[in-house]
Amino acid sequence: MSGYGKKEATAGLKTRLPSIDVFPNQFRDYEITIMVPEFTSVCPKTGLPDFGTITITYVPRDSCLELKSLKEYFLAYRDLGIFYENAVNRILEDIVAAARPVRAAVKGSFNPRGGLLSVIEAAYPRAQKDAGRAKKRP
Repeated sequence: MSGYGKKEATAGLKTRLPSIDVFPNQFRDYEITIMVPEFTSVCPKTGLPDFGTITITYVPRDSCLELKSLKEYFLAYRDLGIFYENAVNRILEDIVAAARPVRAAVKGSFNPRGGLLSVIEAAYPRAQKDAGRAKKRP
């Protein structure tokens, strides 16, 4: 595993971050897209900075995300050691917990490092536990 273990794999998942505030939604059946073009975090293995764009798309139910608190939430990632995959999934879970949307998606498009560009996407509601998994061969 090249020196990557549970410590790196779970880094940043339980770190306390600023809360995301919401305000009452006044309408139904519309979509909101929020882009964070200067997202930064830190690789938990190397300590080097990671840069990318986070795109949040959601359909509000009773609440909308309040942008000032969302900015403060994202600023907390600047010094947080967390893998791309964990960051995108954590952001999705924190948004769902705060706003309880009808549906939501978070896409992270991370700047190339070592010639590799990574795009991570997560959506709510989550697929059922085994949906889409290939069946085991006998």
